Amino acid sequence: MRILLVGEYSRFHNSLKEGLVALGHDVVIIGDNDFKNYPLDISVYAKTFKKGCFLNKIRQGIFRLFKIDVAQIEIAFRFYANRKKLTGFDVVQLVNEYPLQSNVVLEKKILQYLFKNNKKIFLSSCGDDYVSVKHMLEDKFRYSVLTPCKENPNLGHCQYTLRYVTKPFEELHKYVYENISAVIPADLDYAIPLENHPKAVPLIPYPINVDKNEYSPLLIDNKVIIFHGINEANYYKKGNAFFEKALEVIEKKYADKVEIITTRSIPYATYIELYNKANILLDQAYSYDQGYNALEAMAKGKVVFTGAEKEFTAHYNLNERVCVNALADVDYLVKELSGLIDNPEEIMAIGKRARTFIEKEHDYKIIANRYLETWGNN
Repeated sequence: MRILLVGEYSRFHNSLKEGLVALGHDVVIIGDNDFKNYPLDISVYAKTFKKGCFLNKIRQGIFRLFKIDVAQIEIAFRFYANRKKLTGFDVVQLVNEYPLQSNVVLEKKILQYLFKNNKKIFLSSCGDDYVSVKHMLEDKFRYSVLTPCKENPNLGHCQYTLRYVTKPFEELHKYVYENISAVIPADLDYAIPLENHPKAVPLIPYPINVDKNEYSPLLIDNKVIIFHGINEANYYKKGNAFFEKALEVIEKKYADKVEIITTRSIPYATYIELYNKANILLDQAYSYDQGYNALEAMAKGKVVFTGAEKEFTAHYNLNERVCVNALADVDYLVKELSGLIDNPEEIMAIGKRARTFIEKEHDYKIIANRYLETWGNN
């Protein structure tokens, strides 16, 4: 089977490709890369106007004058330069309703071309989109990534997230849903808003390459190593302010017992190299389920502070912790971190259960097969 995966922002599609290729399928990934620099077969990255180069200043000037982002036009140009390579696929899966991040008008043209020249089209729900953002705005979640925006609407991610419910994006959403065979949620943060939706199929968890992400039993010598990797663009969206304040307390309280590593917006390969030595990883505080970074760390046996709400434990029928449910509460985070630092045997126990959980629920070959079944049945 020939499969085209459109968009890549978390290594989700790369891991899915690895599983599909292992099962004998031909897979191509096209995407617009960001600073994480994930592998792509076809890149539409707007490198002419990338940050740091002279032409980026011209781009910014044009945007200030005309509200036109020429980098988004370049993405569309690069797509059309590669368009002949993007036809005749048995299955196309979009990582999002807005997978390549051109402007909305050009994105619709891009999608129209893909819909017209390929067979089945599927949509993954694994990031901000019309349905999930609308669900947040209707206060159907106890908390969400928009919770910080209630106190400060000017936070960087607020308008970025809220654009998905503006009229142009709502129209793009409707157009995508008219042309897809089904939408596949990848975790509970997106499955919950899609409950009872006529186009939604059951959740398929993120695929994790358990062969590449090897498990190493946690060894705690003199100090517990805590890793906090920050993506500046998502600083408040992930609850990083709460993690940083909690770490300040922990550093004073356990000066001789902990080593804290903090990074900011670094490439994926560097990020992995630094967090490999950690025992505990701080991921995000406003989610109900785990995202990609959390799952890869769990596969390696790390204790991850991330989404692990009651909906998650119920869905997977868990009786013991495989990660720590993180909340936007400094005192709570300090208490949870302190409990682990004071009881390093619990760190090792959770890390071991985390690996077992990933092998059971997220193995990339098993998950790839579930996608094949879903694509075949819809």
